[in-house]
Amino acid sequence: MPEESIQHINFDELDRKAISSPLVSHIYTADPSAHVFNGKIYIYPSHDVDAGDAFDDLGSHFAMEDYHVISMDHPEANAVDNGLALHVNDVPWAEKQMWAPDAHEKDGSYYLFFPAKGYDGVFKIGVAISDSPTGPFTPQPEAIKDSFSIDPAVYKDDDGSYYMYFGGIWGGQLQRWRTGSFNAAEPESPFAHLPGNNEPALCAKVTRLTDDLLEFAEPAKDVLIVDEAGHPLLQGDNDRRFFEASWLHKYNGKYYFSYSTGDTHYICYAIGDNPYGPFTYAGRILNPVVGWTSHHSIAEYKGDWYLFYHDSSLSKGVTHLRSIKVAKIEHDENGYIKTLDPYQDLKVLV
Repeated sequence: MPEESIQHINFDELDRKAISSPLVSHIYTADPSAHVFNGKIYIYPSHDVDAGDAFDDLGSHFAMEDYHVISMDHPEANAVDNGLALHVNDVPWAEKQMWAPDAHEKDGSYYLFFPAKGYDGVFKIGVAISDSPTGPFTPQPEAIKDSFSIDPAVYKDDDGSYYMYFGGIWGGQLQRWRTGSFNAAEPESPFAHLPGNNEPALCAKVTRLTDDLLEFAEPAKDVLIVDEAGHPLLQGDNDRRFFEASWLHKYNGKYYFSYSTGDTHYICYAIGDNPYGPFTYAGRILNPVVGWTSHHSIAEYKGDWYLFYHDSSLSKGVTHLRSIKVAKIEHDENGYIKTLDPYQDLKVLV
């Protein structure tokens, strides 16, 4: 992911026009997965570090190696870093790249779901458990059987079922699993094995979890996103098709699947009638932020809805040194989400 020019950006002006400020500034954080447990907000982000890796479209410069849990008493409260929750060195099967995680609670235990590359260079998804939402977390000795790719997001439905959404193209390797097994050909190319622009877009995956939240209860299925006519979005529809960063929330009985479009930098969403979809494309939640990536979560707190996201403003535009933020969002009378401009209409990416 080559760095885009930031020479034209006045970061003092950008910060003044930003709709929110970094929640923490002593470390770099990204990919915030937010949940409300026992009336308190817990955020499970990536922990960005500058490891000196080369910038490329495989994301090698995203060399994160551990997780910290951030907590807030309410959305306007100061954010607290609760320290080291899990390190890659404690995960027997994982070698590197602890990318975007998520977490959930069941019966008083807390489960951290995280992607990492194994020693074979293949991304898988692991689980770690704690009796506290802030950790520390104890990892399972093996990755989840049949897991692959990145960006796990776990949703608990009203009936008590838990679903995991996951997947990401390019460096997330989703395109290498199109045949059901990992295609290792052309390892240096993030574009190899993608569908053609006029073919249906690659989909995120969804599966129900077992009762202990440690395994897939069923083979993963495609999360199909369609247009208003019911046609699957195409791979060349870069402004709307799925790239990475799955999330699910429920509003007024409808299921909202939201995601990042990656190389076009939008957070978009689609609406469906059940956790499996199909989901009909409905619009954008967040316009582009400073930095190449955009990744988010959505959580409800006391009847209001909040978007947790990140940008690279604190590092003055360094793509892999990001900072998590939060902003209030609104669903209109028809259930559509009002699009947010992260810098109050300041056009920073032109």
